[in-house]
Amino acid sequence: MLTHTSPKQHPHDDAPDTAEAFRRLAALPAGPERDALRDEIVEAWLPMADRLAGRFRSRGESLDDLRQVAALGLVKAVDRYDPELGNAFESYAVPTITGEIKRHFRDHMWTLHVPRRVQDLRNRVRFASQDLSQTISGRRPTVAEIAEHAKLSEEDVKTGLEALESFTALSLDAELPGSEDGYSLSDALGSPDPALDTVVDREAVKDRLAALPERERAILYMRFFSDMTQSRIAEELGISQMHVSRLISRCCGRVREQVMRDVA
Repeated sequence: MLTHTSPKQHPHDDAPDTAEAFRRLAALPAGPERDALRDEIVEAWLPMADRLAGRFRSRGESLDDLRQVAALGLVKAVDRYDPELGNAFESYAVPTITGEIKRHFRDHMWTLHVPRRVQDLRNRVRFASQDLSQTISGRRPTVAEIAEHAKLSEEDVKTGLEALESFTALSLDAELPGSEDGYSLSDALGSPDPALDTVVDREAVKDRLAALPERERAILYMRFFSDMTQSRIAEELGISQMHVSRLISRCCGRVREQVMRDVA
């Protein structure tokens, strides 16, 4: 049976005495007996994990989810703890569980994926700003003051300050500040420019058009760039309109086939 130690040995009044259980766990081979003892140790320390999770309540995550994350951290601490090192389990478990919870906030509480470095800068800037706010009255700390306090460059401080405002995404339907007519971010979004497709098509056929015979290039230029009718082109070149029509169809089909072959 696991017993409870006195408050002198642990800051938690109900901290169980699992020293002997951990020594037995380390000596047992893999199997049902070891799994049962491991579960017993985890269950004994769950109240401490729950209290650590409670420290992070009201930060945008439900307490039940935080308790699950803390329990996961506790399991990792039990599996990695080595009683032969001589340190109390609690001194190893507390930072392990706390780190697991903080990692959960870093990895799952951002609406958009933000690099770990930027997340860390955000936290350092936030803590430095809070510290300076206690000594500076009447104004917000400057970038230089935060940089000196947090031992960061001013560029890193600016990155951290931007990240402070980027924890959650703003809905495109949200009304812009100061707008009196319901103007939202979605109203400021552009739409695809159909002319871009024309640019892509022109670049795709440029080399193929250049490879056409001179008369066929001239016919396509007069028809599609000078907007001349087939009758006018026929008159200009001294050929029949039917011949112009066949040449245009043949050239367009050839260029299209070559371009599609290049794409494939």
